[in-house]
Amino acid sequence: MLQLTPQSRVFLACEPADFRRGIDGLAAVCRQRLGEDPMDGAIFVFRNKRGTSLKLLSYDGQGFWLCQKRLSQGRLTWWPSTPQARERLSARELQILLWNGNPKAVELAEDWRRVA
Repeated sequence: MLQLTPQSRVFLACEPADFRRGIDGLAAVCRQRLGEDPMDGAIFVFRNKRGTSLKLLSYDGQGFWLCQKRLSQGRLTWWPSTPQARERLSARELQILLWNGNPKAVELAEDWRRVA
């Protein structure tokens, strides 16, 4: 089962991906463009060119999970436009993105803070 915990490492591929690709094709994008090992246990998030669908790729130790969400109406309201190939998200920000929100516009408490 794909689990999303506060400790999850989430990487967002900033460039749109070809959604005809399956697990092996997206794993190759992780290695070549994002510079990450897809078998490290991180969650990789891809979007299609039109901005109507997301794919999540994750390895759980036994095999890969490939999940897709296709919006029934409209397009994604937020996606980073940076020259970098990838952007790091927290698990909370990924949940906001999956609900078609803007994770950078929401004011969230810090993920970690020192306890006095």
